[in-house]
Amino acid sequence: MSRASERRGRSRSDLSASFPLPRIEVSRRYAHLVESLRSADLGGLVVTSMTNIRYLSGFSGSTAIMVCPSSPEDGGLLITDGRYKTQAEQELREHGSGADIFVGSVTEQREALSKKVSGMSTVGLEAAHINWARAEEWKQLFSGVETVPTTNLVEDLRRKKDPSEIARIAHAAEIADSALTEVLSVLKPNMTELQVALEIDFAMRELGANRSSFDTIVASGPNGALPHAQPSNREIRSGELVVMDFGAVVDGYCSDMTRTVCLGHPQTEELERMVAVVMASQQAGVDTVRAGRSTKEVDQACRAVIEEAGWGSYFVHATGHGVGLDIHESPGIGPTSDELLEEGWVVTVEPGVYLPGIGGVRIEDTVVVTKDGCTPLTKSKKDLIV
Repeated sequence: MSRASERRGRSRSDLSASFPLPRIEVSRRYAHLVESLRSADLGGLVVTSMTNIRYLSGFSGSTAIMVCPSSPEDGGLLITDGRYKTQAEQELREHGSGADIFVGSVTEQREALSKKVSGMSTVGLEAAHINWARAEEWKQLFSGVETVPTTNLVEDLRRKKDPSEIARIAHAAEIADSALTEVLSVLKPNMTELQVALEIDFAMRELGANRSSFDTIVASGPNGALPHAQPSNREIRSGELVVMDFGAVVDGYCSDMTRTVCLGHPQTEELERMVAVVMASQQAGVDTVRAGRSTKEVDQACRAVIEEAGWGSYFVHATGHGVGLDIHESPGIGPTSDELLEEGWVVTVEPGVYLPGIGGVRIEDTVVVTKDGCTPLTKSKKDLIV
C-alpha cells in the first residue's frame, strides 16, 4: 500500500464491502432508443461511440459497431473482432442485452454490417462520432439505404441516471473522498505536485477504483491559476494554496471533485479571501440546483458571488457539466446553457477564481438532481483545510 494507505490502515476491500453494486439492466435503455428512432422516422442507427455501445449493450471492449434497428422485437447486432468474442458474450448476457453478436475479420464485419442495414429505408449515423471518410464509405456500402446524420440520440438518454448508475458514481465519489483523506494525512511541505498526484491515484486504485476519471490535477502556488495545470516537480510550500482536481472510475462510471487546501496559514489575506469567496459561490450554485431550474440559473448563482467580490473576469470557465460513463457529459452548466434540470441528472458545480502569478481556487462537488434540490455525492469538507 502507499504511505497514505498504510497510515490510515485502509484497504481496497473496506469500501467495496460497504457498497454492493446493483445489476445494470440495459434492455430498458435499448427500448427507449427504439422509441426515439421511431419518432425520428429512422429505420435504425449505427452506433460507433464506444461509450454509447456500452450504455446500450454492456460491452466494455475497445472496438465494436452496434446496429440498432427501430423494430421493437429486434435487439440489434454487436459487431466486433476475435479478441472480444468471450468478453462480448459474457457482458451482454450479464447486462440483459438482447443483441446478437457477430465476430469476424474486417471484411466479414463489413459484410455483416451491410446485411444488417439492408432493408432499412433510412439509417442514422452518429455525426459526432464518425469521420467524413467513414461516412462516405458507408454510403457506398449501404446501397439503396439513405444515411442520415444524427446527434445525441443516445446521449440524451444517458442524461437521466438509473439507480444502478447512481450507485456506481456514488461509490466512485466515496473512493475519491477517502483517497483525499489519506493523502492529506501525509501531505507536507517540499512534496512535489507529481508526488501528491501519484499518492491520490494510488490511493484511489487501492480503495477499489478501476482507474482515475482523468489525469489528476495538483497545482500549487501560482500554478493554481492554470485551471487545467499538469502536476510538475514544483515543491509545495507552506502558506500557499494547492488545487487538487481528481476522480475515480467504478465499473465504467466516473466521479469528479476539486478541493483547495493550504499547508499552514495562507500567506496573504487575498488568498484566504479567494477561498471564502469561491466557497460561497459554490454553495450558492449547489443551493440553486433542483429539478425544473435552468442550467443558466446555476451558473448565474455562482458567477454573481464572484463578480460581487470583484473577480468576475477571473472565473474563466463554465460552472459545471454532466458526469457518467464519460467525465464530461450533457448537460453543460454555463453562461450560454439554458436547459431545465431533471431528476436523476448527475452534474458538477465547480466555480473558480484564477489570479495569474498569485494562485487559484476551485471547489467542486458532483451532485444528483432531485425534486427539491440535490444530493451531493462528494462529501469531503470544503473549508480551507490547514
